[in-house]
Amino acid sequence: MTLTRPGRRISALFGGLLLAAATAVVPATAGAAPTPADRSATASLPAGNRTQAAAGWLARQLVDGERFEATFDGVTYPDQGLTIDAVLAFAAAGVAEQNGAKATAWLARPEILSGYIGDGTTNAYAGATAKVLLAAEVRGTNPGNFGGVDLPTRLRALQQPSGRFTDTSPWGDYSNAFSQSLALLALDRTPAGAPTAAVDFLAGAHCADGGFPLNFGLATCTADADSTAMSVQALAATGRHQEAAAGLNWLVAHQLSDGGFATPGAVTSNANSTGLAGQALLSSWRVLPGLTARQFLGGRQVGCSGPPATRGAIAYDATGFDPATATRATAQAVLGLAGTGFADLTAAGARPGAPALHCPSSAS
Repeated sequence: MTLTRPGRRISALFGGLLLAAATAVVPATAGAAPTPADRSATASLPAGNRTQAAAGWLARQLVDGERFEATFDGVTYPDQGLTIDAVLAFAAAGVAEQNGAKATAWLARPEILSGYIGDGTTNAYAGATAKVLLAAEVRGTNPGNFGGVDLPTRLRALQQPSGRFTDTSPWGDYSNAFSQSLALLALDRTPAGAPTAAVDFLAGAHCADGGFPLNFGLATCTADADSTAMSVQALAATGRHQEAAAGLNWLVAHQLSDGGFATPGAVTSNANSTGLAGQALLSSWRVLPGLTARQFLGGRQVGCSGPPATRGAIAYDATGFDPATATRATAQAVLGLAGTGFADLTAAGARPGAPALHCPSSAS
């Protein structure tokens, strides 16, 4: 389907206005008040530099410039999911093309790919398969032969008669609203489009208040910002605008006073939820709440008075920069800063480098 780039047009139209408001709250180190020098530096920053600097910081955290890893009980494992989050963030910011290419090549290694999406026989994971498919499409690589796998065919095989995409695994089914939304977003880009039954399933999964839950089929339907942001984007991309609008209304109604969004049961905003919600709002032209969400994200960015190695990163919350959470927070925050929806992401035309935050020499 033909799509425009509303998020980037919003950035051009309103970025300067938002930046003027946001510079008053952007901390020298996330969670602290900015110094006079920091105010001077950030006041002249182009709005786009904040987004690009966040993506640039993220690129510099990649292991060998190509991947993220996770360590549990002293053992290091490949983190394909976070690596894909970074690939999508690079495309949203329009930078780090070289890192995006290296990360995509790493994901296509058969042992890395099968370790994430399954072998296709004894185990196959809908959400992981859909996420890789979306990343391949955003990167402009052939999804029909990605690491030797026909990703669209593999994903369609996981659709049930109800329209829901589920996992095949001896360890159970972990599919949820993210899996369904990613599947619709990815398959909508294929020539055959997203299956109608799958679209109908997600559209019918909303709660009575218009929001969307993470898990399907529970006795009590409880919506959350992350699942609603994902579902809204998938439904808008596949033409279900009424249900998407109801979800957007839910997001607006549940935006906190600081402009951010929280996880279910929490009262404190976080950058991960706000990044996804802000992306959904801006890409759907809910401009004011979207810009307010972006202002919250700007307020969590490490500024020019922070250590050079952390400048540009986005802290998870107001407690400040934490290396344990900053990579994932930054990856999802970039989506809200850029305002380009998943349906419209492309790496085409991205710049090769990993930009840094513009700072005066005295801040170095």
